[in-house]
Amino acid sequence: MAAGAQPAAHTSEKVTAVTTTLIPAGAPKAPGRPTRSRRIQQGVRERLAPYAYIAPFFLLFFIFGLFPLLFTFYVALFDWDPIGERSYVGLENFTELVNDPRFWGALRNTFSIWVLSTVPQLLLALGMAHVLNHVRLRAATLFRMSMLVPYVTSVAATTIVFAQLFDRDYGMLNWFLGMLGFEHVDFTASVWGSHIMVAVMVAWRWTGYNTLLYLASLQAVPRDLYEAAAVDGANGWKQFRHITIPALRPIIVFTVITSTIGGLQIFTEPLLANPVGGLTCGAARQCQTLTLFLYEQAFGRFHFGYGAAVGVALFVIVVIISALNYLLVTRIRSERA
Repeated sequence: MAAGAQPAAHTSEKVTAVTTTLIPAGAPKAPGRPTRSRRIQQGVRERLAPYAYIAPFFLLFFIFGLFPLLFTFYVALFDWDPIGERSYVGLENFTELVNDPRFWGALRNTFSIWVLSTVPQLLLALGMAHVLNHVRLRAATLFRMSMLVPYVTSVAATTIVFAQLFDRDYGMLNWFLGMLGFEHVDFTASVWGSHIMVAVMVAWRWTGYNTLLYLASLQAVPRDLYEAAAVDGANGWKQFRHITIPALRPIIVFTVITSTIGGLQIFTEPLLANPVGGLTCGAARQCQTLTLFLYEQAFGRFHFGYGAAVGVALFVIVVIISALNYLLVTRIRSERA
C-alpha cells in the first residue's frame, strides 16, 4: 500500500506546481456569485439609469417651460407693476380682456394672418413634395437643400426685402400693378394689404421646411404601390389622392398643429413689416397680432398683469385649436378605417 501511495503523492505535487505556475500568488481570486445586497444595488441602478438620462430634459423644461407658464397664470391674477405696487385683483384682468375691443381686433388679425399664411403654405408644400418625389431632377440633393434657404435666412433680412417689394411708391409689386393700369396700393396702411404682406413672408419662410418633411415621409412609401396603381389605370391625381395623402396623414397632422402654434404666436414679421406703426402696427392696429398686443401691454405700458392675461388667453386658444385639429384627424382616420 505504501508503495502504491507514492505515485499519487507525486502526481498531487505536480498539479500544485502547475497551478502555482499558471496563477501567480498575488493575483485576485475569481469573483464569486454576487451577494443579495449587490444584486439589489445593481437592479436599482439599472432602473434609475434611464431616468437619469432624461432628467436634464425635464429639468430644463421645468425651468424654461413649465415654471414660466405657471408664473404667467399667477401674474395674471394681479395688478402687477414691475416698479410699483402689486395688488391681487382675481379675475378682473380677464374681465377687462373680454370687454377690450383691442384684444378682439388683435385676435381677428391673428386668425386672418394665420389662415392666409398656413393654408396656401401647406398646400404648396404638399404639391411640391409630390412633384419632387416623382420627377427626376439633376442635382436633386442640391435643389432639396436649397429649400431650407428661406428657413435659415434671418427674419429681419426677409422682412426688409419684402417691405421693399410691397412698398407703396417704389415696390416691385406696385410697379407691376401700375403697368397693368391699377393704382398703387399702400399695403402697410390697409387691413387686408398688411395681412397679405405678412402672410406672404410667413409662407415664404416655412414652405420649404414643410416640403422637406413631406418629402421625407413620401420616400418611405413603397414604389410598388404607385406602380400597381398605374397598372390598374390610376392617373396622377388618383395616386396623389389615394396613396400620397393617406401616407402623409401623420405628418400632415404634425405640420398643421405646429403651423397653428407658430401662426398664432407670430410676432417678428408684423413688427418689422410696419416699423413706423410700432407695437400697434399702425394707427388703426391693422396688423397687430395677439403677441404684439401682449408685448405692448406688458413691456410697452408695463401692465404685467394684463399682459399675462393676454398670454393665458393665447395659451387657451392654441390648446383648443390644436385639440380640435387632433380630434378632427382622429375622426377622419376612424371613418376611413
